[in-house]
Amino acid sequence: MRVCQHYSGEIGLNKLHALDVGSSSGIIDNYLADSFGQVTGIDIDAAAMEYARTQFQKANLTFLPGDAMQLQFADNSIDVVVCTQIYEHVPDADRMFAEILRVLKPGGFCYFAGNTRLMFMEPHYHLPLLSVIPRPLAHRYMRMAGKGSFYHEKHFTYWTLKRKCQGFQIVDYSAAVIIDPEAFGVSYMLPPGSLKWRLANAVARATPWAAPIIWILRKPPALTT
Repeated sequence: MRVCQHYSGEIGLNKLHALDVGSSSGIIDNYLADSFGQVTGIDIDAAAMEYARTQFQKANLTFLPGDAMQLQFADNSIDVVVCTQIYEHVPDADRMFAEILRVLKPGGFCYFAGNTRLMFMEPHYHLPLLSVIPRPLAHRYMRMAGKGSFYHEKHFTYWTLKRKCQGFQIVDYSAAVIIDPEAFGVSYMLPPGSLKWRLANAVARATPWAAPIIWILRKPPALTT
């Protein structure tokens, strides 16, 4: 939220329609609805959307079953898209990014957050280097660790993600959030001055390709004739 507020500046979020792609149980959407004029959460899990509707009821909050690769919204109709920790779960990330670009209004933006492939600890199964090793070995690793029979998630490297987002103008907030966690409301995860904060700073400054990604993906404004 703080990143969206910082980026949008004087443009009030309460005038904007936000679409959360992959909203799951709706917790984040309920929070977003306190700042945005309208919030729509979608998820391919229809049962999760039904649960969200029963738990979070606000006049400006809507939950719908929907597919990130086939958004049921018109071209150039959404002000802000939120896409956090989702891209590795969809079968075709390129199609998802194309759909986000399509539905955004010219000049609108997507708050995109996710991990890259080059991380030590895989966050879904807590297995070291799971996302780094070749996928056939990852499947075997999963089975040996008793975590499942198939590694479905597909993370990409920093450079591959940049290529997949080439239709957008990328504003990189990754290092800024780590350097000043208080300003961006994440000091509960990165207490300023702590060892964890110092290590995260070192990674963000020296090897940005290994740090978690926080990008604003802006749809270029419409060309005028």
